[in-house]
Amino acid sequence: MVWFLPLIILGGLFHPPIGYLVFLMMLFFLALSYFKGRLWCSRFCPRGSFLSLVLSQASLKRKIPYLFLKRWFRWVVFSFFVGFMIFRLATVEKTFPKVGFVFVQMCLLSTFVAIVLGIFTRERAWCVICPMGTLQSKIASLRVTKK
Repeated sequence: MVWFLPLIILGGLFHPPIGYLVFLMMLFFLALSYFKGRLWCSRFCPRGSFLSLVLSQASLKRKIPYLFLKRWFRWVVFSFFVGFMIFRLATVEKTFPKVGFVFVQMCLLSTFVAIVLGIFTRERAWCVICPMGTLQSKIASLRVTKK
């Protein structure tokens, strides 16, 4: 799925409605996470594939900061990204392309952060604090606690 990341980012810059694919994938895999946990992260995430295949060559391979392993910190990162997305959706002109571009921007922002973290720590440091993974873990835990 590594090819999907440049499709969304580059394609989304020239054709913003591509960003709706990000939104649809988020919804689908969040629903699926109730039954399959972080399946998206382990099998399908284009950013994770990119980080493993490409960024691993440039990574300093340092230890992931201990702070990243703290649950509260993952939720702070989640809140920041969700808050930023809500802010952008609230302030953007409500046209189909411009709203789609908000999802492209979110993909760009999170990929930029993932690359910076991956270079200075481990290539998949982002995966530890990824908002999508954080929410998938929480949704999956709901099923476990109901048993």
